Amino acid sequence: MTDKPNDDVSDILKKLESISVESGQDSTKLSFAGQGLKLDNKEDAKVIVDAINEVKVLVSLNLEGNTLGVNAAKAIADALSKHEHFKRALWKDMFTGRMKTEIPDALRYLGNGLQQAGARLVELDLSDNAFGPIGVEGLADLLRSSCCFALEELKLNNNGLGITGCKLLSKALHDCYESSKKEGSPLALKVFIAGRNRLENEGAKMLAAVFKKLKTLERVEMPQNGIYHVGITALSDAFEENKNLRHLNLNDNTITYKGAIPLGQALSKLPSLAILNLGDCLLKSAGASSIAKYLTDNTTLEDVNLTCNEISVQGGLDLVKAMKNKTKLKQINVSENQFGEEGVEEMEKLMKSFGMAAALVLEDDEGECSDEEQDEESEEENDSDAEGDNSNLSHNDSNHSHNASNQSHNNSNQSHNTSNQSHSVSQLKQHSVTDFLAAPSVSLFNSLGPNCAQLFLDEINSEPEDRYLESMLLAIMKVSSLVPSTTTLQSPSSSLFECTKVLYRELFNWASNSDKLSTVTNALLVHLGLIKCEDKSFKINYNLNGCMTAVRLLSEAKLLPSLTESQLLACMKLMDEKKSRAGIQLVECY
Repeated sequence: MTDKPNDDVSDILKKLESISVESGQDSTKLSFAGQGLKLDNKEDAKVIVDAINEVKVLVSLNLEGNTLGVNAAKAIADALSKHEHFKRALWKDMFTGRMKTEIPDALRYLGNGLQQAGARLVELDLSDNAFGPIGVEGLADLLRSSCCFALEELKLNNNGLGITGCKLLSKALHDCYESSKKEGSPLALKVFIAGRNRLENEGAKMLAAVFKKLKTLERVEMPQNGIYHVGITALSDAFEENKNLRHLNLNDNTITYKGAIPLGQALSKLPSLAILNLGDCLLKSAGASSIAKYLTDNTTLEDVNLTCNEISVQGGLDLVKAMKNKTKLKQINVSENQFGEEGVEEMEKLMKSFGMAAALVLEDDEGECSDEEQDEESEEENDSDAEGDNSNLSHNDSNHSHNASNQSHNNSNQSHNTSNQSHSVSQLKQHSVTDFLAAPSVSLFNSLGPNCAQLFLDEINSEPEDRYLESMLLAIMKVSSLVPSTTTLQSPSSSLFECTKVLYRELFNWASNSDKLSTVTNALLVHLGLIKCEDKSFKINYNLNGCMTAVRLLSEAKLLPSLTESQLLACMKLMDEKKSRAGIQLVECY
């Protein structure tokens, strides 16, 4: 009893000592970044609230790497409501471990606090908060309010927005622009960052409409969003209107040759373009040559990234030639393409003749592609990109997304090469994922090789969006049905269970980002035979014992969402009771 007060005081003092306070002539910036504070309630938030209250003019608050509950957010918001000069909300990664339903309310409180203060934000950073569409609901009021009329930097990287979240975001930004315009000073956003959000074509088109109105963007980063040439075309049209754009990052989207043409045309109209990242965009040689053509007259480029694009010698040489007379160029990175030894030497020689040898980065070249591969590439570039015309294609979750060059690209029902595995189309077809799904067996599964999980994902992701859930569940059931009932977490690594884990993980990530966990859980119960399916044509044609064993192992490893696990347990318990009453011998799965 005598020690506790001293311990409490000691803890508070330690927290106070760790506060970073940066005072300018007339203002103060507070940072609690990286402290790992778990702030559930008003009392927990006191250390932050007190620090805010002690400052006369607060312009910036960094809460990165802590975790805020609703009541803690309310207390902090009350403190912020007294600071009209507040400008920078640096709130990355501050909801770790929070329930998804908590986050919108926490964001609403924080937003209301800033609105009460009459603050005018310049920067809002909510990156690495995987709140999905429901989080944007809590953020929308702030974004469309006068607090954001002067916003210059909006950073929403890795938020799992999806198309639904992007629709809410685009509408809020549109409303903000229109309202601020009526006030006489339209929104003049300079920085927009939204990578790893599964925006896809539809999301890209909605944002493009906003960008076209703004005309003030200087930096746009939208990597790993599953955007195909349709979305790239819309964005390119918008980029043309933003003449001050100097930093563009579209890494790991599927631009291809068809997207490279409108994008290249837009790039040629950006007089300030300095940083360009188009790595992992499946440009291939035709796409690279197209980009090169439109970059020829640019004199402002400093850093160009075109890595992992399956570019062959001609495309590489066209890119190098386009770098001539670019006196500001510090680096052009064309690593991990397909130039071959002679092609590499030729490119290096050319850059040396320009006096720019040090700017060329060329590592891990995959070797010159064969004539057969070049023929395939030519056919792919001339064929219509069926997958690019479908804006509702499903892609992996932002937290576990693969490089676009490693994803499946459906082109006349054939798979493209993956950059890391360098399989040709004919080789991929030999792996027979469809054959396995038609007649599952251990031998067929083993024939798929060590990269089998990716092959399944490629097959599933080639389906239209409305088929994703059914295709994923069917693959999971067929693979997990072969998991031996004797398997435990301590057993030697089982390729069947490891593949099952990957597929389940992708399914639950998709459910979380699409806000469809209840739908997925219900469908899973149907496929496990635990509840009846309304579709009378649905038949279970796989071994449920293996499926149940896999679910048990996932539960033991704590890999199931709590909602899914609780419903599974309840249904399985009920099923066991029914079997017991009927005198049926139970197979122990839980």
